[in-house]
Amino acid sequence: MPNYANDPNRSSWLHVDADSDFPIQNIPFGVFLTRNDIITIGTRIGDTAIDLGALHQLGYFDEIPLTDDIFLQDTLNDFILDGRQTWRAVRNKIATLFDVNNTSLKSNTAHKDKVLFKLNEIEMQLPVQVGDYTDFYASREHATNVGTMFRGKDNALMPNWLHLPVGYHGRSSSIIPSDIPVRRPKGQTLPPDAETPIFGASKAVDFELEMAFITTDANDLGDAISIDEAEEYIFGLVLFNDWSARDIQRWEYVPLGPFLGKNFASSISPWIVTLDALEPFRVDSPKQEPKPLEYLQYKGKKSFDINLEVAIQPESSIETVVSRSNFKYMYWNMAQQLTHHTVNGCPVCSGDMMGSGTISGPTPDSYGSMLELSWKGEKPVQLDDGTERKFINDYDTVILRGHCKNKNYRIGFGEVKSKLLPAK
Repeated sequence: MPNYANDPNRSSWLHVDADSDFPIQNIPFGVFLTRNDIITIGTRIGDTAIDLGALHQLGYFDEIPLTDDIFLQDTLNDFILDGRQTWRAVRNKIATLFDVNNTSLKSNTAHKDKVLFKLNEIEMQLPVQVGDYTDFYASREHATNVGTMFRGKDNALMPNWLHLPVGYHGRSSSIIPSDIPVRRPKGQTLPPDAETPIFGASKAVDFELEMAFITTDANDLGDAISIDEAEEYIFGLVLFNDWSARDIQRWEYVPLGPFLGKNFASSISPWIVTLDALEPFRVDSPKQEPKPLEYLQYKGKKSFDINLEVAIQPESSIETVVSRSNFKYMYWNMAQQLTHHTVNGCPVCSGDMMGSGTISGPTPDSYGSMLELSWKGEKPVQLDDGTERKFINDYDTVILRGHCKNKNYRIGFGEVKSKLLPAK
């Protein structure tokens, strides 16, 4: 089925600012609470939220084989389960319906009153019920930086790192949407020069600049997904701040990896941007040497040119952009991550989420964590209000943003914003 929604010449009868992340070519999917206290699945064009449940009830999707309640749910899981042909058909229909030359809804005031909402009339929800969450460690620059800090330059990358996408199974119950505050976690840490640990609040809370992709049902237990078909099972992407407590993590992670230092909170942006919408922004991945094993070898462009930034905003102060990076720096791409995840027969389900791991670029201003930006706290980061940070302070708000841009239009993810509150 052709991807009509990406037509660069299309414009909408809804107002869209020139620098909006949400032109008619985007058509992301999310879940929101309406002014009538109804939870619905929706999309967004410009600063207008669109109730897809109401649109479906009014008959605008009649030519697409959808169940009656597909958009009347509090998660996108069932819609994602329908597969890529359905996702594309729905996006194409929305693009056609809101095209500047289509008056079928534009001229129907009664229907518009039921379907369209201002952003201040809705409350965004977590878009999917995340059954399982996997976090990868797929940025070579990030892995090299962290390895250099703790093992030295000559042993920065572990022997397996250039041969497979390293990952671990994370905690899905603490994945939260944007604007939900995060509590400073408590746990065990080992102070410098101490021989025994202490218990208390983390003194090294950090953000991690990541993106995450959402899957549909992909395989049965015992079956694997090939590299050539992996992207068929990826619904879309979100911005992802995988909060970390570096001091807790440092003490606990040997021998089984991250635990309390990573599972206290992970924040995602509320709008899922589909892989279809990102098609025009494909780019080549970094060259992989040595060549991966055959099951991880791919053809074509599997990376995406997504500009990313992180800002820190102290309470009652201005924000400072502390990092500018790009998703294209990822050494291991999404197709390789999903393929490796299932090569042993591990089943992947609708709504599962895969974090990219911290995305760091080649220069210090493109590092994706305070651990790197301040280099373990040895080089504090200066903020525009005159203060400095080694890690994140109580009442700081961390903001992640991301967008793609070409000569025709810009597509973005909005932002994921979270304030750090003191430990209880």
